[in-house]
Amino acid sequence: MGKQRDLSTGIVAQIQALRQQGLTQTKIAEQVGISQSSVCKALKKNCSKRTNCSGVRKTSARDNKQLRKIAVSNRFKSTSELTDLWNKQTGADVSRSTTYRRLRELGFKSRVPAVKPMLNKKQMEKRLKWAKEHSEWTAEDWQKVVFSDESRFCISFGDQGPRVWRRGGETYNHECVKRSVKFPQSVMVWGCMSARGVGKLYFLKKTVNAAVYQDILETFLIPTVEEQFGEEDFIFQQDLAPAHAAKSTKDWFTKKQLEVLAWPANSPDLNVIENLWAIVKRKIRDRKPTTLDQLKQNIATAWEAVSAETCDKLVKSMPRRLQAVIQAKGAATKY
Repeated sequence: MGKQRDLSTGIVAQIQALRQQGLTQTKIAEQVGISQSSVCKALKKNCSKRTNCSGVRKTSARDNKQLRKIAVSNRFKSTSELTDLWNKQTGADVSRSTTYRRLRELGFKSRVPAVKPMLNKKQMEKRLKWAKEHSEWTAEDWQKVVFSDESRFCISFGDQGPRVWRRGGETYNHECVKRSVKFPQSVMVWGCMSARGVGKLYFLKKTVNAAVYQDILETFLIPTVEEQFGEEDFIFQQDLAPAHAAKSTKDWFTKKQLEVLAWPANSPDLNVIENLWAIVKRKIRDRKPTTLDQLKQNIATAWEAVSAETCDKLVKSMPRRLQAVIQAKGAATKY
């Protein structure tokens, strides 16, 4: 196909006049009898700046203020859905592209939402209280803690799900995060770590009840702390899973004379091993395992490759994590 001829001066003038009347490029193209792309090129060619050839804006400052309220109240709506709400509430007749441009002008960007556990008011109050109680702990105090957790690893990491409209600084706002409830089926792993490095790793073969959990601690935790701490004192961290809080498990800790750190519910952002799991998972994604055996081997390899420096850096972030919880008044943080 040959190069398209330039539009005549008369047609360009006609296009500009129709644009000044508020017609869209599509409507102008229909009236003049040319393609919409030709209309666009004509407008761009005759304007030094894009904003100078936009014609009459179809929305007022008041309309834009209403869109801001709609976006804040409907974080997970699509652009089309926001457009329908905006037109209905203001009586305007704007297109999806206009809505998108106005949202960008207002500082909103469509992003994949951060995933955080659901926290109720009581849990946030307990998190805040716990953070204040431990706010005087130094990085050296946290270096005596052995962090533990279970994590599920998947061969298929799934899609990202719906996006969210948010502005700068709103990544972890309560209404902007996606709540996590379940993980897809794959392989569950128990691990522990301290500022001195990673501990023993165990692939769970069945549901973890109190008896199974105590066996894991006996077989994998004890050798880890003996290797890392020797005769030095340490504090063990665990979450509030049923097997962890069972009476027989508490008796096991008493028998072993192990100090257990009190822990607030639904607080993965306070457990530095969560970040370690994330590091391992990123490495596994790059390797793209296709079988469970490959997945397990990749997990073990990535876990063993984690340096003591990485672990120490994570543990030293604990004071900052506590301050973040205090500033968020117990709500979820960026960690």
